[in-house]
Amino acid sequence: MAGIQTASGEYIDSSWELKVHVEDLGEDADPITLRVTGEQHIGGVMLQLVEKIDIAKDWSDHGLWWKQKRQWLLRTNWALDKYGILADALLYFMPQHKPVILSLPNQRSIRIRVCFSSTTFGACAEVCKILGIRHPEELSFLKAPEEREKKKKKDKDSVTQEIFDLTSIQPTVAREGQTQFGGVPPHFIGSPEGQECYRALSVCQIGLTPEDIQKRYKATSVTDKTAVHARWLDSSKSLMQQGVQEGDRLWLQFKYYTFHNLDPKMDVVRINLLFEQARWAVLLEETECTEEEMMMFAALQYHVNKLSATSDPMLLPQDPALQDLDEALSHLEVKLEASTPSEALEGIELEPELQEYLKVFRPRKMTLKGYKQNWVMLKGTNVSCYKNKEEARGEPLILLALKGCEVIPEVNIASQKFCIKLLVPSPEGMNEVYLRCENEQQYARWMAGCRLAAKGRNMGDSSYDGEVQNILSFLTLQKSNAQTSTSAAESINMLALVSPRYQKKLKLKQLSPRILEAYQNIAQITLMEAKLRLIQDWQSLPDFGLSYFLVRFKGARRDEILGIASNRLIRIDLNVGDVVKTWMYSNMKQWNVNWDIRQVSIEFTENINVAFTCVSASCKVVHEYIGGYIFMSTRARDGGTKGLNEDLFHKLTGGHEAL
Repeated sequence: MAGIQTASGEYIDSSWELKVHVEDLGEDADPITLRVTGEQHIGGVMLQLVEKIDIAKDWSDHGLWWKQKRQWLLRTNWALDKYGILADALLYFMPQHKPVILSLPNQRSIRIRVCFSSTTFGACAEVCKILGIRHPEELSFLKAPEEREKKKKKDKDSVTQEIFDLTSIQPTVAREGQTQFGGVPPHFIGSPEGQECYRALSVCQIGLTPEDIQKRYKATSVTDKTAVHARWLDSSKSLMQQGVQEGDRLWLQFKYYTFHNLDPKMDVVRINLLFEQARWAVLLEETECTEEEMMMFAALQYHVNKLSATSDPMLLPQDPALQDLDEALSHLEVKLEASTPSEALEGIELEPELQEYLKVFRPRKMTLKGYKQNWVMLKGTNVSCYKNKEEARGEPLILLALKGCEVIPEVNIASQKFCIKLLVPSPEGMNEVYLRCENEQQYARWMAGCRLAAKGRNMGDSSYDGEVQNILSFLTLQKSNAQTSTSAAESINMLALVSPRYQKKLKLKQLSPRILEAYQNIAQITLMEAKLRLIQDWQSLPDFGLSYFLVRFKGARRDEILGIASNRLIRIDLNVGDVVKTWMYSNMKQWNVNWDIRQVSIEFTENINVAFTCVSASCKVVHEYIGGYIFMSTRARDGGTKGLNEDLFHKLTGGHEAL
């Protein structure tokens, strides 16, 4: 807006000069001078600025940043006077989206455009949309550790050094309820680069060595574990307000340990990153576990590594329901091709079956009886046991309907033990029966038949022969590893599947058989099932989901540890490490924060009041954790059907005095 000038060139109205630095013109460029009034709105200032720059380009992503106030001027209908902007204001006209490097839980790095003007919560949600991660409220950004902590790590592995560029990818807007490409975001499918990026996000890191684990920073005490939480960004402030610059490195991690509605079809990337965060928490001993638990974690990693080496997430698996339909139609087609009714009848009657002598054991209370040799028949989805072959036409001693039962292998190659444990549900409880085979061939036939029967299929199913071969291959692999840990079939470094403590405690010759023994119980599950199983086992550990803070409780003379979990707060003695007191969120009435003295006050039922000051991190981080978990609990009430309620999240975490 031009002011009224006198003959001498002076302005006699209320207009004044406003200088704006334009980032696109370079650091050394002079600021653009505009003639404005206090009544002029921000949108008009930006329009006047673009006209004066006179460069043809898309300026739609640009916004005004007020440097002294560390504030974005996003309300374009607000006047300069309403913002309090005067002639001395340092304003910068710059893009709101800028590239940063994100380190992911799977040790991959991506370069991606992030919104510097929205809240960190909003920027994280935008990134998750591009990556194909649902429920972005569970994740957030951390500042990367100081470089001085990583001086010894200049020789980084190639996986960590490789940076996947996603700056040109824009998320495709899909209609609500629409599922495209089996859960793969459409914007990853259009180009080879996009597909390679998706593989990096959805396939776990394989080929780890014990040295890779040793290189990673490992917290050695609870106090060390408190340091990481000082690096969380404030969810209610923008990246720009928190000093993040273009090209900086941030970490994207799961912050809240309440993983809502994990769906194997829709959450491929989310489950993979969650699997990686879980495995590293165990490998770096951030989450404590026993030796037996460590062997199971190692077995699951071993299984995931083997399957990941040959899997391609872009080759989508067929839906099991459609597979069943295809097989049913195939069988129907074979029957219809019969030339005569007698041939069709003959085809129906010749249903494959297994019948031979096996040793059978049925545990009962107050009995010391062992295995008995019985004539056992597997026909359809039923197992019948008879005293001998001659009595097979009469009533069976045991009749088990295997559909829906649990089939558990119990194999020990060294002692030639080939057992199948059947857990069959019944109205009276769980029926437990053991079938003991004489050799590997017999075991493979019966194990394959029982597994198919448990799924409601018989041995006429097309997958039966393949199942037998898979079981025999596994037994061969276990035998070769029992003979030598350097078998050609063993391409995975077993020491890289356990934490440094067990790397030192157990030699490779001791470790390999124990991992493979645990592995045989999960060898038949799918890749996605194995990842979910590891996540579930991680969730069952006593220390799971605890975020630690160094605090000083009101009235105490020394610092203590506050542990924040999804459903409770825990007071821990710093010297002994014992839990002193636990408070449940369900008993919480309200909490307040005194920002001046950095004190958090919490009121529980039965007139219990707790107050503490934060030492290791800002009290805003603690406040955000408590409010965040309260917010997560509201998702279960609406069944996850409603959209993300960002306003409620900020009300609970954004610095309000009370709930």
